Amino acid sequence: MKRKVIAALGTATALVLTGCSSGSGSGSAKSGSGGTVTVHMVESLTNPTRTALLKTLIGQFEKANPTIKVDLISPPTDTADQKIQQMLQAGSGVDVLEVRDTTVGPFSTNGWLHDMGPDLAGWDGWSAMTDNAVKASKYVKGKTYFVPYGFYGLSLFYRTDLISQAGFSGPPASWDDLLKQASALQNTGKHQYGYAFRGGTNGSANAVQAIESYIADRVDPADAFKTTDGKTIFAAPEAQTALDTYFKLFKQASPPSSISWGYPEMVQGFSNGSTGFLLQDPEVIETVGQSKAITKEQWSTAPLPVGPTGKTVQPLATAGWGVAAKSSHPAEAEKLIEFLSTGEASTTFDKQNSLVPILKAAADDEFYKTGAWASYVTMTSQPDKYLVVSQPRDVAWWTEWQHKADADVQKVLLGQMTTQQLLSGWDAYWTGKAAGK
Repeated sequence: MKRKVIAALGTATALVLTGCSSGSGSGSAKSGSGGTVTVHMVESLTNPTRTALLKTLIGQFEKANPTIKVDLISPPTDTADQKIQQMLQAGSGVDVLEVRDTTVGPFSTNGWLHDMGPDLAGWDGWSAMTDNAVKASKYVKGKTYFVPYGFYGLSLFYRTDLISQAGFSGPPASWDDLLKQASALQNTGKHQYGYAFRGGTNGSANAVQAIESYIADRVDPADAFKTTDGKTIFAAPEAQTALDTYFKLFKQASPPSSISWGYPEMVQGFSNGSTGFLLQDPEVIETVGQSKAITKEQWSTAPLPVGPTGKTVQPLATAGWGVAAKSSHPAEAEKLIEFLSTGEASTTFDKQNSLVPILKAAADDEFYKTGAWASYVTMTSQPDKYLVVSQPRDVAWWTEWQHKADADVQKVLLGQMTTQQLLSGWDAYWTGKAAGK
């Protein structure tokens, strides 16, 4: 998933981001005879279309709040987290910032985020949000370090035409079905491949998804890297079967080049028509919809593949807007966040960024009931089958884990490590972290 392709949050060497509208280097500024407050806002998942949308929404906010001006800072995605970290360390230049489930842990541990909980306790916006959104707002120890703007939930993108030609009546419902159908679609002579495997950056995420699916009944919903008996999911006997099935997808049904595929390559592999299946976030719906290689009649999405028990888990990843602990204008910053999190502003942002929405009203919106979005509605309406869980992305060592896990997946793909060794190492890693080692 694109949102996970981030650089390590260690000490950065680049210069602190400049160019704030105040030009003074302070965290905020006032200008004009009317005492206008300037709020500096930094996004991290930057792309031109998204930035343009944010500027439009900010313009609406400024029109409704003429004494508040917003300076949007949009560093390149690949270096955005380091830029934000530098600004937070300096204690200046940022009031509102994009906070993700992968950055909230280290940012809050360092005391860089303001807990908005007490300030927003009486905010009526909470009543319009889904239970998942309210729960996500208290992601770390019950404190509101960010208000979520949407969710990134996996679904299975599939080629309707190819599975029909292969003799299947519908998309795969389980991991075993996925392996069967993807293998049947494989035709290297025609440069047609079954599955867009992710072997590069964040390649471990889908491996973990498979493991969690195979032991869905016993996954701890509060920490999906554990089973209900307190052990790691990597120690479960079913984890071995899950990984064997998952890596067969690479050997039997994926392009050889996918050994190094990250987000861009796997999405391109599906949208250009060369692969039949893709496990990805809803943001890809818009990308595939714009493809010239396949038509809208040739593809759709299906719910996540289930494991042997007929269930799976939904580790809904999230992100949102937070306030810097050293912001000089927390009240104005929170007012902006309230605006972006309610009504048309929230709905527009989620739709145009292909995010699972935070507002309850979206359940009645035709936009989310039809086409590629229908699979998300299906999963939401069947919580006993598609179990919502939280992965421990808020731990301070999450980035370290991602690097280790991705490297281990590569070793398995290259034949340098067995799946048994991988699981043993992952179990030891998380057991050791739980013990404070």
